Amino acid sequence: MDLLQKHATEILLLLFLIVTFLQSGFDKVTDWKGNLSFIKEHFKNSPLKNFVAPLLAIILVIEILAGALMFVGVFHLITTGQKDFALLGAELAAVSLILLLVGQRLAKDYEGAKTLAIYFMVAIFGVFLLNS
Repeated sequence: MDLLQKHATEILLLLFLIVTFLQSGFDKVTDWKGNLSFIKEHFKNSPLKNFVAPLLAIILVIEILAGALMFVGVFHLITTGQKDFALLGAELAAVSLILLLVGQRLAKDYEGAKTLAIYFMVAIFGVFLLNS
């Protein structure tokens, strides 16, 4: 119980990111065609228009991996106080958000890019806390 209380901020932040990334990955897996169709339309006038499917697959893998690492990381924080898995997951989450930001900027979706900035701040705060 001491470790739970000692790492409450990190755990709550990780739970937020876990929900965000695993839900996003799960949505891509369960509705691949719908997501691909939406993203193709979104990027039809960008330099990425011919690479949408492989880039979406890369994002999917990173999101699932980040979410899984953070999930394991929460368990490790609670049971042993170890931060390695959680930190790696938060770092991958931040990297995926940077990749998504590049896409949004290339698609000239500035509102979408602003939304990603909020998630990025949460992820970077998590990286900061887990590095302390």
